[in-house]
Amino acid sequence: MKDRVAREYGKAPDFVMLSDPGHRVIDRYGLLNPDDRRGIPHPTTLVLDRGGVVRWRFTEVNYRIRPTNEDILRALASLR
Repeated sequence: MKDRVAREYGKAPDFVMLSDPGHRVIDRYGLLNPDDRRGIPHPTTLVLDRGGVVRWRFTEVNYRIRPTNEDILRALASLR
């Protein structure tokens, strides 16, 4: 994925991307879409604190609905 982003946008992302082929993270956070036979999770954005505790979560079954940048920035600001 990182290579694909680099090709499409001219540079690699400067953040860590999660690969979860065994669904361990998907299962841990209860994100698996039971209607999808491929094992695709519901789209989710998580904000974790430095200890790895989820402090904010946005999950939506409709992949077209995503949190706004402002929503995420507010969640991040609340960690300070």
